[in-house]
Formats: sequence, structure tokens, C-alpha cells
Amino acid sequence: MQTSLRDHQSPAVMDELRALNARFIHNFVTSDVASHDAILHPSFINIWPTGQRWDRATYLKYWATAFDPKVIVYWDVRDELITVIGDVALVRSTNKHIRRRDGNEVTGMTMYTDTYLFENGAWKCIQAQLTAVAPEHYPADDTIVSVYIEGKIQPRPS
Repeated sequence: MQTSLRDHQSPAVMDELRALNARFIHNFVTSDVASHDAILHPSFINIWPTGQRWDRATYLKYWATAFDPKVIVYWDVRDELITVIGDVALVRSTNKHIRRRDGNEVTGMTMYTDTYLFENGAWKCIQAQLTAVAPEHYPADDTIVSVYIEGKIQPRPS
């Protein structure tokens, strides 16, 4: 049974979507393909900053080995914004990453919008779109939601 539109605005639904966002990221950092596959819609598509589109199978194959904690030594989630419109949820955040190669560190940020569809009683991600963020638009550190260092989630200060 579908939840009414009014219920989609509830604090419980927003908490569920925040948890899905955290799971999405955790799946990436830990290369958990099975957990990630479970939250994707059958018609899922990924759109890269270059405009390249990947279907679900191509995306999941990439997902299995994309995060290397020896290369991506820092990863955070910040500036989380969730909007629900009917049975569609836009889950947006920015990731800061520090990559280390050959002794050099490069810092960057990527903003994403994950589009979820509420169908058959569950939220499923139907599209993930990434956008590179220019340094002058980096969200502040005080918007950090979670931090991973060398692939390990860090405890949040209370």
C-alpha cells in the first residue's frame, strides 16, 4: 500500500531518506555492491559530470572497485538537502575528497543529486547525477554530515 503524499513530508520519511543517503555513500566507500543494488530501481541510470550515461549493470560493475582507500584518503558528505515532491525525492549533497597519488594530494568536491521514486512501499534510486564543484562554491565544513578517512567512518562529535 502506498503511503499518502502527506506522509512523505513526515520527519520519519525524511529520516528514512537521510539513512538511504548515508547507506548510498557507505556502500560506495565499502564497495558493498549487494547493499547498493538493493536500493537501486530496475530502471536506474547514472549521469557523470561529462554527460556520459551508464545503465545499472555498468554502474554496479564500476561500483565494485571504484573506491580505493589508499588513493581516496579522505571522503566526506556535506550540505545535505532533501526535497520530497509526491512520490519523488531529490537527495542532494556534496562530497569532498582528497586523493593521494605518487605522494601528491589533490582535493576536490562533487555535488550529486540522487532521485528516488517511492514505489511498491519503498524508496528506490532511479537516477544519480554528479556535478563537479568549483572551489569558489565549496560548501563550508560546518555542513559536514559524515567523514571517512582511508575508508573508515569517523565518529561524529556529540
